Amino acid sequence: MQANLLNVTYEVELKAGEQLSLPVRLVETIGAGRWIITIRPSAIAGGESVMRDHTAFLNSYAPEDEGLYDDAPIG
Repeated sequence: MQANLLNVTYEVELKAGEQLSLPVRLVETIGAGRWIITIRPSAIAGGESVMRDHTAFLNSYAPEDEGLYDDAPIG
């Protein structure tokens, strides 16, 4: 059986004047091969929230669902 590491996530906080240094455990995990490294702001960075993605809901809407929520209160 072969196991593959699919995703590793680390959250770091940098204060003014600090530079990014990757955790040693992360560096030790990375070996030969091709890697994609993504850096994005945390959802709680600066107290701001990240825009939520509702595409899964919209993609699940079927024509027979038309009118399903017509009697739902607005607001």
